[in-house]
Amino acid sequence: MGFRIVKINNRSKLETQLNYLVCRNEKETRILLDDISVLIIENQQVCITAALMSELINHKVRVMFCDSKHNPQGELMPYSSCFDSSSKIRKQVCWEKEAADILWKDIVRQKITNQALVLKERGYFESLGILINYLNSIELGDTTNREGLAAKSYFPAIFGTGFDRREDSDIRNTYLNYGYSLILGMVNREISISGYLTQLGIHHIGNTNPFNLGCDLMEPIRPLVDRMIIKGDLKADTFKGTLLSIVSEQVLIDGRVMILENAIRYYVLSFFQAMLTGQPKDLRHITFPDEQL
Repeated sequence: MGFRIVKINNRSKLETQLNYLVCRNEKETRILLDDISVLIIENQQVCITAALMSELINHKVRVMFCDSKHNPQGELMPYSSCFDSSSKIRKQVCWEKEAADILWKDIVRQKITNQALVLKERGYFESLGILINYLNSIELGDTTNREGLAAKSYFPAIFGTGFDRREDSDIRNTYLNYGYSLILGMVNREISISGYLTQLGIHHIGNTNPFNLGCDLMEPIRPLVDRMIIKGDLKADTFKGTLLSIVSEQVLIDGRVMILENAIRYYVLSFFQAMLTGQPKDLRHITFPDEQL
């Protein structure tokens, strides 16, 4: 499995030779395909050959394409990622609402738990107490919207009372949106590789959202981005490189420490197992390796 994150910032031609990615611009750079975990095409003046695209798929490299503002826009997804995809999609369409509500309650619980851990680490004990109270009152399917109420206490605590997630001019929202898009991309990749549809969620049901299920499953992982932004001295011209390191951030899942990219794979697979059994205990939780409530 690859371990390198490769980002193409400049106008370049990308091709493959002898199991290498070859990048040609002012100079020529070669990177072994087996070493690459993620390839990010940030510059829209990059030319990439079909042969390289095929080899990237064969090597299971996650390829992300950015828009004109250098924000992640889409990913390369193989058709042959799962041999029994049709069977799994038929089951997904028929998922029972009760099982979905049970797992959504568990997902919300873990999200608020991770938010509470961030508050504890920063010493925001008043808001921490509020979130712990919400943890003890989450209902099936989170019908009382404890997730939303927790956010109203959480974000003002970590970013200040004047912070508004809807304010595009606040650079912190740019950081958050970029970090969240990286997490969403990793989750969507594992959903697709597992043979399921990202469009069919258990809580998010937007008709125009192609990533409803990805948005569901990424919720407990968002606080990892929040924590990185709070702890890091991010700059407007360099924050993307810093946030990219979250892919290899160490996390705790099922009592084991592993990098986030591998943990997400394990987490997504456990979700599908839990949907089959209807047992929330089958769903594994991603959290910080060095914090406990």
